[in-house]
Amino acid sequence: RDGLVLGELPAGSKLGTSAPRRAAQLRALGLGLDIVPLRGNLDTRLRKVAEGELDAVVVARAGLSRIGRLDAVTEALEPVQMLPAPAQGALAVECRADAAELIAALAQQDHAATRAAVEAERAMLATLEAGCTAPVGAVAEVVESLVENEADGSTIIVEELSLRGCAAALDGSDVIRVSVVGSPDKAVALGRSAAQELLELGAAELMTSTDRGGVR
Repeated sequence: RDGLVLGELPAGSKLGTSAPRRAAQLRALGLGLDIVPLRGNLDTRLRKVAEGELDAVVVARAGLSRIGRLDAVTEALEPVQMLPAPAQGALAVECRADAAELIAALAQQDHAATRAAVEAERAMLATLEAGCTAPVGAVAEVVESLVENEADGSTIIVEELSLRGCAAALDGSDVIRVSVVGSPDKAVALGRSAAQELLELGAAELMTSTDRGGVR
């Protein structure tokens, strides 16, 4: 409300958000904020701040862009602060399986890097057996890395798929984070690998608990 960014909000400030994933990660930041449930459309949520019912809200920036209210944004949260929901923001087109010509036409519009990222993120979520409201975050991206050519020792540029994921206790008392890198061609396997690492660290128990303490 006062143009502050997240880290500047005084302890005890009321911050509204609707997603358990966001609420858990916000609590895990340890800023002493009062995270409260948020309902209603975007105009209603913004009005709660303007009228003083809440000190701030965390909502999807894309939604604000659609209604022409980016002027209300005081900070765009980075993944290091809060991981998005798996596959959030990706656009998909669905068609009949027997529509060969349409499938061929749509394939020309397919963005390989986005597909790899989405497949990795969705595979992680599926392996965790978590739903869309679970306190699970993931973001994958295809990045260029410099590696040594084993044949002649020269440096070459290769594309790798980087995946960061997290699972949190609903009350934000504990967050498990993992980061894995692999080939974009093996996106599903990479997502499953990240999920397996989360499970080995206790993600299944954590997502249903409310008092573990700490961030890993």
